[in-house]
Amino acid sequence: MTAQEDIATVAGQLADLTRTVEEMEKRLKALGERADTQQERSKSQQERTETQQERIDLAARELAEVSERLQAAANALRASI
Repeated sequence: MTAQEDIATVAGQLADLTRTVEEMEKRLKALGERADTQQERSKSQQERTETQQERIDLAARELAEVSERLQAAANALRASI
């Protein structure tokens, strides 16, 4: 093999390697973007979950208050009989 053939072979291998690295870069960028999107979705879902939990907690407190008032009314009714 001549020096020019060696150079041509190495240049071809270098071009292949460059294309492979560029393709890997595109794939990694796409993966990163998908990960970012998934993280945003997860954050949004977490916020919705927290809001729902706050509503559930509020409803539970209101229910407890109503239950206490009903119990007090029932006790007052019994006492008046």
